[in-house]
Amino acid sequence: MSLPSPQNDSQEHSSSLEAAQKLIQGQQFAAALDALQKLLKSRPDDPEALYMSAVCLRYTQQYQASLDTLAQLKSVQPEHGRAHQEEGYNQRALGNKDKAMQAFERACFYNPALIASYKARIEFHTQRGERARLARVQDQLKQLVAMPKPLVAVVDLISMGKLLRAEELCRAFLKKIPHHVEAMRLLADIGMRLGILEDAELLLHSASLLAPNNIPVHIDYIQVLRKRQQHLKAQDQAQKLLERDPANPQFQSLFAVQCMQSGKFDEALTTFDELLKVLPNDPVTLTSKGHALKTKGEAASAIASYQQAIAAYPRHGEAYFALANLKTYRFSDDQIQQMLALQQDDNLSFMERVHLSFALGKAFEDKENIEQAFAFYEQGNSLKKSQSRYDADQVTAEFKLQQEHVTAKLLASTKDFGHSSPDPIFILGMPRAGSTLIEQILSSHSQVDGTLELPNVLSLSQRLRRHSIDGVTPGYPQVLELLSQQELAQFGKDFIEDTKIHRQGAPFFIDKMPNNFRHIGLIKMMLPNAKIIDARRNPLDCCFSGFKQLFAEGQEFSYSLADVGQYYQDYITLMAHWDEVLPGFVLRVDNENVITDLEDQVRRMLDFCDLPFEQACLDFHNTQRNVRTPSSEQVRKPVNSAGVGQWRKYDPYLDPLKHSLGPTLASLSTEIQKI
Repeated sequence: MSLPSPQNDSQEHSSSLEAAQKLIQGQQFAAALDALQKLLKSRPDDPEALYMSAVCLRYTQQYQASLDTLAQLKSVQPEHGRAHQEEGYNQRALGNKDKAMQAFERACFYNPALIASYKARIEFHTQRGERARLARVQDQLKQLVAMPKPLVAVVDLISMGKLLRAEELCRAFLKKIPHHVEAMRLLADIGMRLGILEDAELLLHSASLLAPNNIPVHIDYIQVLRKRQQHLKAQDQAQKLLERDPANPQFQSLFAVQCMQSGKFDEALTTFDELLKVLPNDPVTLTSKGHALKTKGEAASAIASYQQAIAAYPRHGEAYFALANLKTYRFSDDQIQQMLALQQDDNLSFMERVHLSFALGKAFEDKENIEQAFAFYEQGNSLKKSQSRYDADQVTAEFKLQQEHVTAKLLASTKDFGHSSPDPIFILGMPRAGSTLIEQILSSHSQVDGTLELPNVLSLSQRLRRHSIDGVTPGYPQVLELLSQQELAQFGKDFIEDTKIHRQGAPFFIDKMPNNFRHIGLIKMMLPNAKIIDARRNPLDCCFSGFKQLFAEGQEFSYSLADVGQYYQDYITLMAHWDEVLPGFVLRVDNENVITDLEDQVRRMLDFCDLPFEQACLDFHNTQRNVRTPSSEQVRKPVNSAGVGQWRKYDPYLDPLKHSLGPTLASLSTEIQKI
């Protein structure tokens, strides 16, 4: 007997949902509910089936059952705007006016296209005589109703996470009305959510010129510039907004955050303090201030700021995670109980729940309750993976393209190409492999500037994917075989020019973007005199450390033990290729060797970088500099072995990781036994 294919199963499920939808439209709620219950037996967490079931239960006046179903739906998709709207209908029917009002407010926040929720809020404010709130909501509804209906549908689709359909609708609208500013802004928003940042920047730049007084466009423009680490442009835009209205708290906040992103932490802290005079105990501002203090190395003040944020808004998951992310902070029993209680609130936002999950993982790990710690780490990762489009096999295929096309022959033929600058030192590899420690050591040298995880190489690789030569777009890395000497030299020169903003005047500087290991061939072709250090760590320690770390963005493989293991295996394979085709170009530095023999490894790295020995590199923990990575507090202390072998405590849960690591784990089995 043959089993149904996943594709057929998915098609059947979609057809069943459509049939249930037609029953609801025909007001056959009992029949629809019966069909949906059958669907939920095979897929108990299907959002659409849960939502439609809740609707049917409400129409059949089973209000509490509808609320219970909505609670299940919100546990899967906390920011499902229509679920909160349904909750508002049910609470209103039960006579719970305050709860209904709160639900309708959440519905509008998560999905600004829900006209019915705005109308319900207007009715409530009118009944209560709340004129200021009424006027504000009426204005919001007026703007929504005035928006072209196709764009309202786009907003709705974006809110539901249906980005490809939203993009299709938005592009169709722009074909008819090419310079519609709101449509351009929405398409850019979709682009940012899909990671197509260069196109989003171009759209928002054009929209800002067409509508110089459109504040949402300018705010979005700053956000995309920040994501692309175009900090000079973002700073200029934030400054212009602040000059329009120096007392505007939103503009002050944007300016302060951009100062922080640009490395101007004293100016950022001054602006945060000014903002807190206007908005005392604002949790978002206090948390941002804590981030700035942490980066400067003022841990005690950062902790105080995070704790103040929690006191002002006990649901503020980001502040709990920020405390956990210090790595040195220990939660009290009362704080753990507070976080556990918050976890039971089905109205937590998606990121509040994610942040709390990772914070609780760290809290229980510190308590040596490994079972609970792993459960919360897994919960946080599962939530993040549910919103990710990461495809591990696709990434493996992309790595193989590097091996197929960036050959020894190609690299030999371009060895005299590129820009001659010897300034960059690239530290790359897997995240959580010790790269921040290596950066702290080298940036303690008088001739080396530490900078950031710079996006320049990754951005260039994205541009090269769309790079056309003689009307043909070969893709990346295939295009590397066709680039001219002039183009490669220009790419290298642009890299040096564009990264000057992050330097403080030393002859050499560090780019610590870990994912640059995927583009070592490109780096060699455009910057042949650069130095590259591969930060390596025991695979089980490295991979599990990545799994329990909530990264800001860009490391989506870390949301699954199987995915992170496969990614590590692919990384090892690709690095072996680079060693073969570029012998001696990359220096491998094992984290365990740095811990056990610091001076030898420091001298080895300095020799590789053609730098004279300086004692400051051994005393790296005394170096005062801004460190933005999760290891910021750890690298301000002397080396120690506290992180070695941490995976052993979680060994019973790591079978998916071990299976994915496969050959890498087998080849290191003897070494692992020693750890």
